Amino acid sequence: MTDRGARHSSAAGGPVRHVPVLAREVLDTLSPRPGGLYLDGTFGAGGYTRAILESHPDLRVLALDRDPEAIAAGQALVEAMQGRLVLAQARFGDLEGVAQAHGFVPLDGLVLDIGVSSMQLDDAERGFSFRFDGPLDMRMEKAGESAADLVNGMEEGPLADLIYAYGEERRSRAIARAIVAARKEERIETTRRLADIVARVVRQSPDGIHPATRTFQALRIAVNDELGELERALEASERVLKPGGRLVVVTFHSLEDRIVKRFMAERAGREAAPSRHAPAAAQRAPTFTLVTKRPLTAQDDELRANPRARSAKLRAAERTTAPATPPASRGGRTTKGR
Repeated sequence: MTDRGARHSSAAGGPVRHVPVLAREVLDTLSPRPGGLYLDGTFGAGGYTRAILESHPDLRVLALDRDPEAIAAGQALVEAMQGRLVLAQARFGDLEGVAQAHGFVPLDGLVLDIGVSSMQLDDAERGFSFRFDGPLDMRMEKAGESAADLVNGMEEGPLADLIYAYGEERRSRAIARAIVAARKEERIETTRRLADIVARVVRQSPDGIHPATRTFQALRIAVNDELGELERALEASERVLKPGGRLVVVTFHSLEDRIVKRFMAERAGREAAPSRHAPAAAQRAPTFTLVTKRPLTAQDDELRANPRARSAKLRAAERTTAPATPPASRGGRTTKGR
């Protein structure tokens, strides 16, 4: 499983529990400006937020996180920044409304670090990882339907579709059959029991990745509607960023990266060559220009210090002066399984 950082030391404003992945690259591409307004849509342990705040003494940051534990842990940093940091419990898919409510529109920059944080992975009680035995939960907000609810309540076909679509797991049918058979004997309530069920039908890969990795990823994405939230946040970025404002997104698996790549290419006018038969009015002006032509990845020194960074990809784009895309013109994609 992938996540957003590695543990580290303490610093002013409270303990820093991790070093954020691609921190240097995020700051370089975001290029914070003195006096600017910035939004960190995935606060986590505050690594990116802290780095942005330390880049200039007079800029301000609005940081969001849907996890109440992250909000509580971030209060020391809020106090240390003396009014320069606003921390709000919210989904990053709702960033437009939250930014407007706090007077942070238009923005000079927006950062999204997609996925589960080290704090969540390392807490067995949150149920995100099979490395520790704990309740099969995975809810970032600690509310709503849990992974256990999905595993024990879904019919075999839809469950297999979910594991295939969100986990890109080729053995999804066999896994779903095994889960349904196991839950007839006893409800599946823990991460270890689910991991053991999956491991009985999926072979360990040559690279050592645990057989249950893709299944756990799929359940986490479904429980938290992670791809839907990402799409909403990307569309909102077009409306909240000022001309010249930067959008920086770090992803950890191909499903996320594909959405970001498609959005940026489309909004930069590079998704496909325009048809010579299409009317001129249909060709909209690009709302973004690409800052990164190809995704940035972790350098060797970071990989040595934090192997979890191996799958991270950073893409960035800069807002143009063109009007935002009207709602009726947005393509959108479904986040449901096949």
